[in-house]
Amino acid sequence: MKQIIGWRFTLLVLLTLGLTGLSGSVYSQTSPVTLESLLHEMTDRTSLTIMPTYVCRQASSYDRASKSPEENWFANNDTSQFERVENQNGREEFVLIDAEGPGAIVRWWITAPHYKNNFYIYIDGATEPTISGRIDQIVGGDQLAGAPLSAETSRGRNLYLPIPYSKSIKVTCDNMSEQGNLYYHIDYRTYPSGTAVESFSPEVLSSEKELIASVNATLSSPWTTTRDCSDTRSIQGAKGHISSELLTERYDQRLLFGPGAITELRVKASAENLPAALRSVVLSISFDGEETVCAPLGDFFGSGVGVNPNCTWFSQTTEDGELISYWRMPYQHDAQISFINYGLEDVSIDYEVYYEKSPWTEQTMYFHSNWKQEREIQTVAGRGLCDWNYTTLDGQGVYVGDILSLVNRSSDWWGEGDEKIYVDGESFPSHFGTGTEDYYGYAWGSTAYFESPFHAQPRCEGPSNFGNTTVLRYRLLDGVPFTKSFKFDMEIWHWAQTTVDYAVTTFWYGLPGTKLTAEAQAALDNLEVEASSPVAYNNKFVFNFRDFQYEGTEGRDVVVQGMKGFEKEGHKWVDAKQLLWRSGKIGDEIVLTIKNAPKEAHEIVLGTTVARDYGVAAFYWNDAQLGEPVDFYVPEVVERRVVTLPLPANFNGEGALRVKIVGKNDASTNTLFGVDSIEWK
Repeated sequence: MKQIIGWRFTLLVLLTLGLTGLSGSVYSQTSPVTLESLLHEMTDRTSLTIMPTYVCRQASSYDRASKSPEENWFANNDTSQFERVENQNGREEFVLIDAEGPGAIVRWWITAPHYKNNFYIYIDGATEPTISGRIDQIVGGDQLAGAPLSAETSRGRNLYLPIPYSKSIKVTCDNMSEQGNLYYHIDYRTYPSGTAVESFSPEVLSSEKELIASVNATLSSPWTTTRDCSDTRSIQGAKGHISSELLTERYDQRLLFGPGAITELRVKASAENLPAALRSVVLSISFDGEETVCAPLGDFFGSGVGVNPNCTWFSQTTEDGELISYWRMPYQHDAQISFINYGLEDVSIDYEVYYEKSPWTEQTMYFHSNWKQEREIQTVAGRGLCDWNYTTLDGQGVYVGDILSLVNRSSDWWGEGDEKIYVDGESFPSHFGTGTEDYYGYAWGSTAYFESPFHAQPRCEGPSNFGNTTVLRYRLLDGVPFTKSFKFDMEIWHWAQTTVDYAVTTFWYGLPGTKLTAEAQAALDNLEVEASSPVAYNNKFVFNFRDFQYEGTEGRDVVVQGMKGFEKEGHKWVDAKQLLWRSGKIGDEIVLTIKNAPKEAHEIVLGTTVARDYGVAAFYWNDAQLGEPVDFYVPEVVERRVVTLPLPANFNGEGALRVKIVGKNDASTNTLFGVDSIEWK
């Protein structure tokens, strides 16, 4: 019997006190705050490593009915909620944020079905707006900055151009009677009283146009440094691991001494089952004798389950599977990097580490990253079930981002849940969001791939929102400092009664002594079990609907659609829902597996939908065609129609119903098909 031994491979980097030839810059909280300084801070990863003095809060359109965990805590009317309404310059204006300075708005996110109104930005108590314009041109458009500082990503509009103010800022919008819905987040910093701030103005914006263009280019191209060390190792598979001295003489000759910082880490894993390996191999990093990073490779580097290429300011996954981290990780004395294989399969790890000498001060913080997973979380259709804790911390530091990888066992939307961030013991969260996808910078449960410097959706398996999804958000100017404690909860708010798996990787910097709370640490103690659990990269979309089962295949976009809005006298769908095939083209087919069909039946009765965008479908029981094809087009109406088809003479109750798109009425605008029930005669 072959004995399988797990190895823990360790690279030890010791650092020296010499500080000559420092690269990078040191962020200074005492410098005047200007648009220029904030733009430079945005591209300086060193700035995150120094404990700041500002606070970060959020204004949003969250449902004001959410008063406390005992009162409407999961209320979901998150649109068009404002601080107040006022008359300004003969207009009715709706106030999104009214904040005292000195400070700076550092992130906007908005979405709406359409954009028909304007933003007005009043700085330092001005009675006339300093900036005004169409909301979709200011946020996500080109009025203030081009992409990626201002861009639309999967129906979410984002603006990262900082807007500093010395005394105050007020943002309003108009024409809400025509606009109707508006969802928004505004993240803003407040600096200590007396901080010198140069307020934003059209003149300042014009003077910094070249710098803005430079920052846009820089954010789109993460940098690399000179290689300092690299190696390739094979890590054998096992259920556990043991320590192993694998440092070679080559590394003994390359030892350096602190203080310093890791600036880049590149990893390439090779395995027979790579998606499983990227979850079962855990990256562990210790600084000055304390482990601060512990997360599976795929999750830590923003790839999620499997290799999902994307490029952001802090991480990258390439087409060939190389995983890259650009997080700056300071240390005072030494750093240790380990790769631990909790799986049964042998995995080959090819890695490179980049580092540089860097000063250590009383305000320098350690980099932290933690991972946790919970499987089979029960959801309750249409209601918030719980607040799921991302992390809870004690001490001083800055929260700088997270990656959510989840498994959804329904095609229905999973992400209505709001983020709730409590800083320094707040009883009500100073960050209260409007939906999980909004927090991650997109909107409307979009399944489209997107990437940007600070947020991305590198994977959405589908069809619709079924299966594996990975979304990420990194924070730089909108990092959240805390001086005593930090707590981040995300609502589990799902439209379906099903189960979901949530796995989150969190990123934060902390002064020495800042730690996870005991409760948060306990949630991580089963990392070995969770990391070694099976993962599925390509899930078949299988679910029961009425008395039949649908099993999805690639490219077949089939979802459950609510039909309550289409119901009228004589036309009511069973449970007000139907199975809708949205992407069928002529020649395509789907298969519905029947359960418990009566052997004596001689006809099958289908409850179907007819409308102006439906196609012509033919039906088969196994390989036998059932009657003639049916045209499901009708002009300008949506109705339920019962279709009765003869069963073949050899019908015995076993088999599957095949639905094939065979044509389209000349007047139809599409080739949809929908069914809400199957009965037998």
